[in-house]
Amino acid sequence: MAQNLVFKPFAKIAEIGYNNFLSNIFSLMSIQTTKKVALINGPNLHLLGLREPEVYGSVTLTDIINDLTSQAASHGIELIAHQSNHEGAIVDFIGEQGLLSSDPVDGVIINPGAYTHTSVAIRDALSAMDKPFIEVHLSNIHAREPFRSHSYLSDKAIGVICGLGDMGYKMAMDWFIKHLK
Repeated sequence: MAQNLVFKPFAKIAEIGYNNFLSNIFSLMSIQTTKKVALINGPNLHLLGLREPEVYGSVTLTDIINDLTSQAASHGIELIAHQSNHEGAIVDFIGEQGLLSSDPVDGVIINPGAYTHTSVAIRDALSAMDKPFIEVHLSNIHAREPFRSHSYLSDKAIGVICGLGDMGYKMAMDWFIKHLK
């Protein structure tokens, strides 16, 4: 008396059908690609909420990062936040998230702080990255001291948002949500 022996994987194919089996295998093998946006904040922005609240508002950098992380995540975007008071550390971070990365970010939101008016190095790093970036400023840099009106980044940015407080960061993320689909 012969037994009906069926190799288990073939039994599964017979059970669910060949096309469903292939679909299941391919869905297991597919790699989920998540879009990524870097959030870069320059010097003294770690003091938000404490430093000159009449100019910069009472919202902290942690509040901004938490809000943007939630906003991004709800649209399948990973936020990678970085703050430094040191120009070289910002340049290094841009390189690590761009040209030196096997999985670079898809865009950047940057508030370069005082480096807006002085940093050719940050400008060059962002240009080398060749990803869209939006320059954000909490205060209206054009309504302040004359030296704050010049930005080394603005002509390379896809957009500049200034004077709208922490809402500027949310508006920048809205742009990436719309354009990184």
